[in-house]
Amino acid sequence: MTTQSEAALEKCLLDKLTDNEYERVKISDEQGLKDNLKTQIEKFNKIELSADEFNHILLHLENGTIFDKAKKLRDKYALQREDEVIYIDFFNTNDWCKNIFQVTNQVTMKKTYENRYDVTILINGLPLVQIELKKRGAELKVAFNQIERYRHHSYRGLFQYIQIFVISNGVNTKYFANNKDLSFKYTFFWKDKDNRNVSSLDEFAETFLEKCNLSKMIARYTVLNETTKSIMVLRAYQYYAVEAILDKALNTKQNGYVWHTTGSGKTLTSFKVSQILAEESNIDKIIFVVDRKDLDYQTFKEFNSFSQGSVDATDNTKTLVKQLLGTDKLIITTIQKLSRAVARHKALERVKNQKIILMFDECHRSQFGKMHDVITSFFTNLQYFGFTGTPIFAINSVDGLTTKSLFQDRLHSYVIKDAIRDENVLGFSVEYVGRYRNKATLDIEVEDIDRKELMESEDRLEKIVDYIIGNHDRKTYNREFNAIFAVSSIEVLTKYYEIFQSKVHDLNIAAIFSFDSNEEIKGDEHSLDKLERYIYDYNEMFGTNYSTDTFNEYYVDVSKRSKDKQIDILLVVNMFLTGFDSKLLNTLYVDKNLQYHGLLQAYSRTNRVLNEKKKQGNIICFRNLKKATDESIRLYSDESASEFVLMKSYEDYAEDFNKVLKFLMELSPRVGDVDSLPSEKEIGEFVKIFRELLRIHTRMSVFTEFTFDDLHISEQTFNDYLSKYLDIYEIHKQGTSPEKVSVLDDVDFEVELVRRDNINVSYILNLIKELDIDSPSFEKDKKFILDTMERSHELRSKIDLIEQFIEHTIPQIQDKDKIECHFENYIDKEKKKAVNSLVGEEKLDLDITRAIIAEYEFSGKIRNDIVKKSFTERLGLKEKRSKLQRIKDLIVELVDKFSW
Repeated sequence: MTTQSEAALEKCLLDKLTDNEYERVKISDEQGLKDNLKTQIEKFNKIELSADEFNHILLHLENGTIFDKAKKLRDKYALQREDEVIYIDFFNTNDWCKNIFQVTNQVTMKKTYENRYDVTILINGLPLVQIELKKRGAELKVAFNQIERYRHHSYRGLFQYIQIFVISNGVNTKYFANNKDLSFKYTFFWKDKDNRNVSSLDEFAETFLEKCNLSKMIARYTVLNETTKSIMVLRAYQYYAVEAILDKALNTKQNGYVWHTTGSGKTLTSFKVSQILAEESNIDKIIFVVDRKDLDYQTFKEFNSFSQGSVDATDNTKTLVKQLLGTDKLIITTIQKLSRAVARHKALERVKNQKIILMFDECHRSQFGKMHDVITSFFTNLQYFGFTGTPIFAINSVDGLTTKSLFQDRLHSYVIKDAIRDENVLGFSVEYVGRYRNKATLDIEVEDIDRKELMESEDRLEKIVDYIIGNHDRKTYNREFNAIFAVSSIEVLTKYYEIFQSKVHDLNIAAIFSFDSNEEIKGDEHSLDKLERYIYDYNEMFGTNYSTDTFNEYYVDVSKRSKDKQIDILLVVNMFLTGFDSKLLNTLYVDKNLQYHGLLQAYSRTNRVLNEKKKQGNIICFRNLKKATDESIRLYSDESASEFVLMKSYEDYAEDFNKVLKFLMELSPRVGDVDSLPSEKEIGEFVKIFRELLRIHTRMSVFTEFTFDDLHISEQTFNDYLSKYLDIYEIHKQGTSPEKVSVLDDVDFEVELVRRDNINVSYILNLIKELDIDSPSFEKDKKFILDTMERSHELRSKIDLIEQFIEHTIPQIQDKDKIECHFENYIDKEKKKAVNSLVGEEKLDLDITRAIIAEYEFSGKIRNDIVKKSFTERLGLKEKRSKLQRIKDLIVELVDKFSW
């Protein structure tokens, strides 16, 4: 049986959409797209437009960024006529089924290159959905890469109105929003209500691409993020949760809760449902309630990023009362402030009978005390809905109360095993460091010991600190990520902090914890005084000026610097173990007892998806939490999910690596055999096999016990094969001739995996900052920097620049914090010298040469005709051809050298 071709798949999709009442139209090029748009705008708005009027509309539509166009799509255009202003609609966001739906294929567009797009869905004449197809059996990412290529090469004008991309190979189908920065990590399967993937293109077309559903996704379930100027489309489980809450809120008086695992995007879900409910005239207030002060800022910021100015944060109870009595419809506050407000302010009697919707964020935490009762008993016309990643069940109930007993029905579930399967969050690699770990070289007596004096002994804590200092770089990929260290008490945090301070290391250590001003003093010092000392150290480290009097500001700054990776390890007791989201956090050190929802919440700080290098969240336990971990995983997924949620053991990964290695040895027993592979088919097989080895190697390398001794290949031989892999990638990246299509176009290279140390200019500049020209080790340290660059393909061509910078500029710099500024000036000066040298030696026109370089830096392309114009001397045909290629090579080399 032959594999269905891409053309056949395309025809089937077109037939399916036509059967589902899309109008099939033939649009060949950009002019045809504009002609059709005029007809559809006239039809949609029931108006006739003159050519001049349509040109005004077209000019309005074609200006601006992708984000600007997304806003224009949802807005009106004021068309000025002699005696009136007519408002032109482009999209019906309220009655989405009344839009006009068309489908076309193979539209040809040209910008840098000419491209033809597979299938385009037009709504009211604008191309809003683009579908790229690959034949069955092809990797789905190939279609994604093609869309990225089209965006750079030919998408422009009206095609920048695309809201949603769809990629499919017939068997697997995913969708994602059109943004300036795309990542395959943020492509999604559509699902049914039970979280079953709708994978096949046929079923996807029947459900997601159904006219009303597609238009609804664009109108209601697409969010424009004002902070990042990007488009966000909800995932299926978010869609079903919002729909379920809307159904309850608009058609019943019942409450409910949504169980979506930590890290799956509950804030976006809650914002969207709040935004929709705020448009309902019969609802007076939507109050979004968070349960701790430290979440107030974060939630407020996230809500306003989705819709700038949509929410006014409440700083105190008086402000909250004014908002409740005023016209603000959507309010964010803490449960503490809301409970105080309704208990103390009699003026709120005026609103107690209004229709109020309460949205409780993270409803697994403080909804089990008196504050919840005070709030819910005050309002008489109230509905409330909760969001949680870890509901409270009978087994971990609070005084017999569960999430269900407080919030009634569970409206939708998306548990951790679902999210990990979909790669919306990462799994966890959990290591238990102690005597029960066979390969541990550190003797920490922790198993089954609960004697406080031993657990908090200086000897034990010092060994743990030594372990962290010795292994932190391995766990965080040489600090590409950072960590939180959760400890059992303020007293223990104090001991750890002092031990870290006494050790020789270059880690940035910070500490934060909540305190009670009236607490009993334990030992020689009040916890407030301890925190004051730690904040003083923090101020010294970062040049800030915080104190315990400005604790809230200190909290916000710690949060920001943690997310910016300026803090390597943050010491905490309870803070930051819930509600704190940072994609650059990948490691949690644990020296405290955790269980059930507290354990999973803490672990989940580490499992936000970022890139290929971040394969899992690393959990390093200095207590025996194995049983508690397994129980928590079972509780919040299902009885068989533990192996799925937790990553494999080191031994399992070593076994997997050696199994895949056998295939490599069969294909290419020696490194040199790679050069003799007979065709691109075999080369493609080599790339796929070695790519899998790289993936396994990436997962293994964070384990403390990792060594090549456990693998059936030496480190040198592995790196030799890696060089071959990278050479193939570099050759393929340069492209093939237009007449030839490479088989390797259908191979998904994973080059990011090999850049484990992320050796880039920031890394090198940080090393340079540490140089001390008066130190006896200066020459050795300089050599280390240059040798590091030599091993980096990206930095090798820049070695002489760095060497000159170290030799001639570093001795003149007094303030090492301004080294980046000095470096930029140095690079600019050297680049100008290099350009002038090129112009002089090759007898070129300076302005034209600068323009060529600028265009190459922007687009990566060099036009032969412009290069020829830069020649200032008369040359024969043969000389001109030779010089043309030489100048192009020199420009590529120059730009590469000075690109930082």
